[in-house]
Amino acid sequence: MKTPKETIELFLANTTNPDVIKSVVDTNATYISLNFNNPDLQKIMPWAGTHHEGAKGFIDTFTGVNEFWTIQAFDVQDIFSEDEKVAVFGSFTYTSRTLNKQVTSPFSILAKVKSEKIYHFMFMEDTFATAGSFRITPAGTFHSDPKGIEFIL
Repeated sequence: MKTPKETIELFLANTTNPDVIKSVVDTNATYISLNFNNPDLQKIMPWAGTHHEGAKGFIDTFTGVNEFWTIQAFDVQDIFSEDEKVAVFGSFTYTSRTLNKQVTSPFSILAKVKSEKIYHFMFMEDTFATAGSFRITPAGTFHSDPKGIEFIL
């Protein structure tokens, strides 16, 4: 019997294999990709948001990632497990297929596994950077510092 940590490691080693994904994801699993719900981000990365479709949400996400970017690296730096919960931290380097822009981002995952099935999975990354790998024009005008002035990125 696989531990929750081993189940997540198996999933992460097989994100492009639908058969493995279906074998380790519960039919009622929730996948939270990057945010809970952000329609603007979904225009850039259609898989973003909360999915309650079991393995389909996982398959659609990783299919989309592989269609939109070339993956140079996906490195797990730390993985911890306590009971059903698994936390994963690392970094990845992707290059956008449309603009050939490379980006490196940290990532974190909070997963929950019961009886060798993932039933909750939240993947977070630097979405400002990854979405920026598709940016053609400046991101816009910002004014973040109350004591500062606006600026254009």
